[in-house]
Amino acid sequence: MSSGVASTEASLRCAQALNAALHEIFERRDDVYLIGEDLLDPYGGAFKVSVGLSSRWPHRVLPTPVSEASIIGIAAGFALRGYRPIVEVMFGDFITLGFDQIVNGIAKFHEMFDGQAAVPLVVRTPMGGRRGYGPTHSQSLEKLLLGVPGIVVVAPSECHDIGGMLAAAVDDDRPVFFIENKLMYGRPQRRPVNGYVDEFRVLEADGPWPALTLSGNGFSGAQATLVTYGGMLPIALEAATRLILEEEIFAEVVVLGRLLPLDLEPVLESVARTGALVTVEEGTLTSGVGAEIAARVHAAAWNDLRVPVRRVAARDGIVPSARMLEEETLPGTEDVVAALVAVTGAGS
Repeated sequence: MSSGVASTEASLRCAQALNAALHEIFERRDDVYLIGEDLLDPYGGAFKVSVGLSSRWPHRVLPTPVSEASIIGIAAGFALRGYRPIVEVMFGDFITLGFDQIVNGIAKFHEMFDGQAAVPLVVRTPMGGRRGYGPTHSQSLEKLLLGVPGIVVVAPSECHDIGGMLAAAVDDDRPVFFIENKLMYGRPQRRPVNGYVDEFRVLEADGPWPALTLSGNGFSGAQATLVTYGGMLPIALEAATRLILEEEIFAEVVVLGRLLPLDLEPVLESVARTGALVTVEEGTLTSGVGAEIAARVHAAAWNDLRVPVRRVAARDGIVPSARMLEEETLPGTEDVVAALVAVTGAGS
């Protein structure tokens, strides 16, 4: 099995790809505004994704005080007036400060006004740990958004067309929450080349925020499905690779691009082939993304499952600042390998 040579675009780091997409969006649309904290050059945002925008479009990059509720509320007003604001929330942990605006306004205006009002805004925010930022700057809280009807939640991975997904979010007439994993910013894009990512063959679903299905054994004979998204993809692929090398067990890895509405069809298609499912996420276990996926797969594909679904997630509790304790709290490769071994019966 051979993989191709990465293109120049694919070699961009994910933060650079997002920055390039923002520049293209601003160039293409004059109704787009960027709103958030510390956006102006030379700082360009906490993770430098917004660098250069304020220099080229100084009147369309609006720095704000530290007040996420106000930032998100102002963006809602912009959207209702026909603009397409992009909000940058510096850390995903702080999205909770805007929940009244999100739940009781942004998510409901379209239906409350009988379809005559649209709220085409995008909220970009980084989630995740493994950088030692501690309990209030390291959480993965995207699961809190999954119970809010009327919004879209997108979570790209390094193997997705990140820039294209962001552009699609801006063009969409619905409110889109765009979840970016912190570690992903510094990683190079790993777009499929000649149908492969490394040694994994890739099937890419249709749509602006597609799921990717990666398999180390074509698409026949795999014994488990791994479902993940965002920054957990490298850990899922490492676990799948180890299982191939150490146990000669093959798994398919389904990488979701959209979490809400949940993109279940690629998961069901893979489970029909493999008969076993493991969900992998960085957020805490209770009421997680994996819980929703497991419930829906059990309801829709009970006869396809040979064994109950296994879930891999962070321990319920805070994310410690100390690196060793943080690693013990967050899910890692060993946790995914153990779950795969359990559902496939490998080593028994």
